[in-house]
Amino acid sequence: MTDVSIRRTGDGLLVVAPADAPTVLDGTPDPDTLVLEVVGGHLTWSLLAGQATPAAVVDHPDDAQEWLWAVYGEAVALAAAELRAGDRRAVELPALPARPDLVAKAWRLAYAHWAIRWWPASTIDGIAALDRRLLEEEIATLTEACDALVDGADAEVSDFAPLTADALARQDDYALAAGGEGDDGGLTLTRGVGGWDWRGCPPGLVDASERAVSWEVTRDSGATRVLVRAVAAPDLVPGVPDHLRPRALVGAAGGADAVLAEIALSLVGDTWIGRGPVDPSPTVAGPVTDVGISVAGFGPPGFAAPEDTEIRRRVRDLATARLARAADADDTAFDAPLLAEIAAAANDSDF
Repeated sequence: MTDVSIRRTGDGLLVVAPADAPTVLDGTPDPDTLVLEVVGGHLTWSLLAGQATPAAVVDHPDDAQEWLWAVYGEAVALAAAELRAGDRRAVELPALPARPDLVAKAWRLAYAHWAIRWWPASTIDGIAALDRRLLEEEIATLTEACDALVDGADAEVSDFAPLTADALARQDDYALAAGGEGDDGGLTLTRGVGGWDWRGCPPGLVDASERAVSWEVTRDSGATRVLVRAVAAPDLVPGVPDHLRPRALVGAAGGADAVLAEIALSLVGDTWIGRGPVDPSPTVAGPVTDVGISVAGFGPPGFAAPEDTEIRRRVRDLATARLARAADADDTAFDAPLLAEIAAAANDSDF
C-alpha cells in the first residue's frame, strides 16, 4: 500500500502523487520516467525506483473521476473531487486501487512506450535491441485493454515497419570504431571516449554505451582539427534522412557556452564519422573535454549534466537485468518482461 498526496497547484491543476515521484510538471524529465497520456491528464512512473503506483497531473478532474477511482481508490477519488481550485490544502491518503489489473496494464503500456524511445540498445555493452514490431503489437494490445483510461496520442496505435540493419559488426569491431586510432596525421593534442545525452537523438541512431563516442584533436600545418566517431545503434535503419543525421557538438572546459566546433556526421559502415576545424576561442582556456551528439532541433541543447552518466548506467543495468528475467516464463509481476524483451533474450547469441 502506497500513500499519495492530493493537492491543487496555483493554476488549478490536480496532482495525486506518491512522495518523490516524477510528474509532467517537472522540468526536464529523467530518462527513466514513464509517461502515459490519459483522459483529462497524465500518469507518470519512475522506472528506476520500481514505482508501481503512478503520479497523476489532472487538468480536467471531472473527466478523470472514473479512472481516479480505478487507479487510486474511492477515498482518493472523493478527496480529489472535494479539493476545489484555489484550495491550498494537501491531503494524504493510501492508494487502494479499485482496478489493480488496470493499473498494472497501464504501467506496462507506459513502459512499452518508454522502451521504444529509451531502451539502451548497445553492441558495445551487449544489450540487445528490442524488435519494434513486437513492441508495437504489444502496445496495440495494451492500448485496447486500457481504452477506458488512455487518451490523446497514447490512445492511437501507430503502424511502424520493423527495424532491421544491413549487418551487425562484432562487439570488438564496434569497440575499435569507438576508440581506434585516428588517421588525420600531424600531432595528436588530445583524444577521449565517452557517452552522450540520450535525449539528444531519436531512438535507433546511436549506440547507448558510455564508450560509443570518441574524438581526437590533431594539429597539422597550422590548423587544429577534430575527428569524431559515434557507434551506430545496433538496430539502425539504412538510409537515414538528412534531417535525422546526428551532429557532434565539441566542447571545452567552461560549460555550455564553451563550444569549439559543430560537426555534421555521416554514416560510414556502422559508425557515424565527422571531422572539422576547431577554432579556439580566446574565452576558452581548456582543451576539448566533451563531445555531445544530437539531432538538430531534438532534445535539450548543449551537453549532458555529469549526473546523467549515473542515470544512464542505472538504466543499462536495469535493461540487462530485465533481459536476464525474460527467461523466467513464470514471471507474473506487474513489471514482467514484455514480449519484445523475451524475444531479444532468446536471440541474444549475436551479442
